[in-house]
Amino acid sequence: MHRWLGISSGLVVFIMAITGCLYAFKDEIQQATQAFRFVTAQDRPFLRPSQLQTIAQKSLPDKLIHAVKYNGKEKSAEVIFYHNTPTYYFTVFLNPYDGTILRVKDMEAGFFHFILDGHFYLWLPPTIGQPIVATATLVFTITLLLGLFLWYPKNSAATKQRFWFRWKKTTQWKRKNYDLHNILGFYVSFFGFVLAFTGLVWGFPWFASIYYSAWGGEKSLIYQDPIVKKVPPDSTGLQTSPVDKVWFIMQTAYPDAKSIEVHPPENDTTAIAANANLENGTFWKTDYRYYDQYRFNEIPVAHVYGRLKDTKLADKIMRMNYDIHVGAIGGLAGKTLAFLVSLIIATLPVTGAYIWFGRRNKSQNHCKFEAHKSTANRMESSN
Repeated sequence: MHRWLGISSGLVVFIMAITGCLYAFKDEIQQATQAFRFVTAQDRPFLRPSQLQTIAQKSLPDKLIHAVKYNGKEKSAEVIFYHNTPTYYFTVFLNPYDGTILRVKDMEAGFFHFILDGHFYLWLPPTIGQPIVATATLVFTITLLLGLFLWYPKNSAATKQRFWFRWKKTTQWKRKNYDLHNILGFYVSFFGFVLAFTGLVWGFPWFASIYYSAWGGEKSLIYQDPIVKKVPPDSTGLQTSPVDKVWFIMQTAYPDAKSIEVHPPENDTTAIAANANLENGTFWKTDYRYYDQYRFNEIPVAHVYGRLKDTKLADKIMRMNYDIHVGAIGGLAGKTLAFLVSLIIATLPVTGAYIWFGRRNKSQNHCKFEAHKSTANRMESSN
């Protein structure tokens, strides 16, 4: 079972692991190579979201604005244009102090989007690639369990070969390959399970529901903006843009936030969504809040993406899923660990295939030898 499950999923696991490696330090690489993400801090207030929207809309007049995001005093602001059907995803990077456009970036182009597309969909249409990736992840999880069963030493002599490499000058490559598969597989098995489990949360809704419920979760896992009651035009007497009003509320509530993001309402009956991230590099501590676009009272939600203070353990674990999967939960050390684990996982299908190929050839050669020996014996008997 270990062999055939490994062979059936090996190529997909290899692609997912390699793309995971390449994606691990995306944020660090982008910050080091993309100067348009930074600005010089100035002693004056930021432009309001409505002002940044107006400036950015001129660059993409036929696109829908999804959000305006402020990233602090020394980073550029982002006006995000996103739509599902037709699909597009652009970000306009601006100086938050004067509105200067620093870059208009197509987020569905470039190296890291290509890598992410391979990681999620194998570069296939999502409706085809996503089920394949999810199924391969499930098969990989089972393969890991079977591998641990096979790894377990049968006696004390075998134990010495299970924890570390004991190679000599005379050790053949087949033995070295077997040890690489066996020993490295053991050491990454725990972290491999973590990567697989967090991947399965995205891969299968039924798995996410069971996983969340097992931790005692009671909320919905489906994100949904609250619905508000429409108010006739000009009946509110509001002089400030509703999005700006919510932004002012968020600034007051979170003066030390690393980023604040506001989402213009999609229509005249949806709430204004806003969030504040309290920590650089992770997302699970983000506070998600929702406001009536007419009255500006806060609206509670029944899903996990609400106020951080209202979350329980199960909610926090689901919020942490992405940060755990990419290693960001442990900072740079965690990302380095995720990178190394992914790299080792990528070698397992290769070393496993080599073991299978070597044994298959050995079996065929043994059969040929036995057949040749049997023929020789018959000839000798007849003589």
